[in-house]
Amino acid sequence: MDKVAITAGTLYVIVLLRAGGTFAVGWLAAAGARRSRFAERISSAKFRRAERAIQRWGAPVVAVSFLTVGFQTAANFLAGSMRMPLPRYLPALFLGGAAWALIYATAGLGVLEVLGRLFAERTALGVSAVALLLLAVCAVVVHRRRRAAASRGETAAEEA
Repeated sequence: MDKVAITAGTLYVIVLLRAGGTFAVGWLAAAGARRSRFAERISSAKFRRAERAIQRWGAPVVAVSFLTVGFQTAANFLAGSMRMPLPRYLPALFLGGAAWALIYATAGLGVLEVLGRLFAERTALGVSAVALLLLAVCAVVVHRRRRAAASRGETAAEEA
């Protein structure tokens, strides 16, 4: 249990720094944009309405974003760039970050322990499992790239 607690605590600190830093970068980027040539575009009524909605209702989205893969950085940056008030953002960060840290600490340590046992007891099976995992990842990447290239080709054909 000590391993899980230490790992979860470490991951919690990491996620707070990372997500909080992303929020701060978004906040600073928006502050810079408000002083740039984009200031006119981001002061429109539609943009201000969206900004108010995110400021008011974005905290649950931020908290849930920690349970997704690939969305949490965007959610934290958007929360910062849309100037979500800290009293709304921080509780979402603390709750979502805690959930993320606990999930990754327990599941991550469990996977590492299983892999360690697999390699120690049946090295050939462990190597085979890792090779299959890498092949699966490569297949997914190739499939997505081909599908994206095909859709770009269809779009270019439609435009011509």
